[in-house]
Amino acid sequence: MAAAGDGGESHYREALREAFGDSSSSDSDTPAGVSPGAGRGHWRWEAVAGVRGLWLCAAFLSADEQARLLNAIQREGWFINADNQAMRFGDLPSWAVELSALIREAICVGDASAGLGAEATNEDEDACPLPSDLLWREPFFDQMIANRYRPGEGICAHVDLMRFDDGIAIVSLESACVMRFSRAEAASDTPKQGGSASESTAEVPVLLNPGSLALMSGDARYLWMHEINRKPGRQLWDGRELEQRRRTSVTLRKLLPYTD
Repeated sequence: MAAAGDGGESHYREALREAFGDSSSSDSDTPAGVSPGAGRGHWRWEAVAGVRGLWLCAAFLSADEQARLLNAIQREGWFINADNQAMRFGDLPSWAVELSALIREAICVGDASAGLGAEATNEDEDACPLPSDLLWREPFFDQMIANRYRPGEGICAHVDLMRFDDGIAIVSLESACVMRFSRAEAASDTPKQGGSASESTAEVPVLLNPGSLALMSGDARYLWMHEINRKPGRQLWDGRELEQRRRTSVTLRKLLPYTD
């Protein structure tokens, strides 16, 4: 996987061990937010077929880590009233900083496979879930959105604002859902050059189970819209409708430098 240079990855792993301890650490030794390290044995990255730059780690957080993360979010008191979204810029909560570090470690040490779907390919330039220039930027992320969705609530099709840099991470909690990707130019009647109209309007569904991590960079970040339609009858996977429960998500991004 990607590294900052010769010895960079081992140095980074050592820094993580100093900060978080080994994966065998007891509960009393783990941070108050996420307990990094417990998921190292099952970090497996898969490139999503048809959407270049979209990677999924289905088992990013264990059940215990998910509970710890939800408790950390709950302690913020963001969703006590009718609010269902909280945004933070710059200095993130300590648990979000820990989560960012865990994402970076998962990219460095996780196993990457050919992809989701028989037609997926994994060219050399796409062999890592995140390009090295994004992986080793500092800060890794400095903007966060925490969302809490009631059953039936989702997000409209969109491409994230251009004020944010490449490389976006989405952690899903509590309820599984299907996120659908569609080409951004599909909103027009003009097919993508070299492709048919059906290709330009095709949707690519991705199952985001609790504890999963999705990464978007390159084409997936700039050329594809993503949406979650949780209205009755719309959340289908493998021919069955998913159970609708409350869903919480954490999205991490990096702001581009401000220019006049």
